[in-house]
Amino acid sequence: MRLHVWGVRGSIPAPGPETNRYGGNTSCVAIQTAAGELIIIDMGTGLLGLGNSLLPGDFGKGKGHATILLSHAHWDHIQGLGFFVPVFIPGNHFTLFGHAKSSSMLEGILEGQMNPNFSPLYTLRNLGATFDVRAVIPGEPFEASGVRITGRPNPHGSTTALAFRVEEGDRSFVYASDVGYEDGGPSPEMLELYRGASVLLHDCTYTPEHQEKRRNRGFSSYVDAADAATRAAVGHLVMFHYDQDYADADVDALRDACRAELDARGGAGIGLTAAAEGLELEI
Repeated sequence: MRLHVWGVRGSIPAPGPETNRYGGNTSCVAIQTAAGELIIIDMGTGLLGLGNSLLPGDFGKGKGHATILLSHAHWDHIQGLGFFVPVFIPGNHFTLFGHAKSSSMLEGILEGQMNPNFSPLYTLRNLGATFDVRAVIPGEPFEASGVRITGRPNPHGSTTALAFRVEEGDRSFVYASDVGYEDGGPSPEMLELYRGASVLLHDCTYTPEHQEKRRNRGFSSYVDAADAATRAAVGHLVMFHYDQDYADADVDALRDACRAELDARGGAGIGLTAAAEGLELEI
């Protein structure tokens, strides 16, 4: 599998000269499987760049298909959908998996974004591409795009956000954005989801000091990310979902502090990368 990062920010986009190196788009990553299948995780504003990159291939001809994994439907994770060019091309097909009590409820949540008060598109059915929307059963693995996927909900303020484990052969990738753990850190079920992952991409929104002032927002600090990575014995930690007010220099400081935290917790052998737009990583 190969990971490509398209958006790294949380809450709102943060364009400008102070965020040029890491990028200002909101959450979106893509995985290309060994067989060449495409899996998109979250649909923040980073989805625009991904969409444009797909146009020279099958998606530009109406012959594309992809799996979309949606952690939750906060705006910074769905804002890119209405500007994702492949969805306007007839013939393209997307299977979207997310968290809701039923598939119809999940589709209704997405349709809510298309309300004419918020969007000129009005409905998913006005898009050229077709969507198959499916609710994830927490903890129950399913097959999509030729790989095995498991989703479990993490606490995220007053709601939850799905973390996903994607497995292909002996390689595994875990996406755990938008998580604010209860005291004690990840639950046993979540640690099992993370366990031994080749790459863990984890929420790293705040410093501990800023997190303490914003507990109700449901995000992690670099300490939480390092704790989860070491307790789950992952191979590589990728920091993600930086606060919109953090300039590139602030993210550099987060990275350095996270490296020190990993080492102090016995995780000197765990690789560390601060995600930036354009990052590609072999899994």
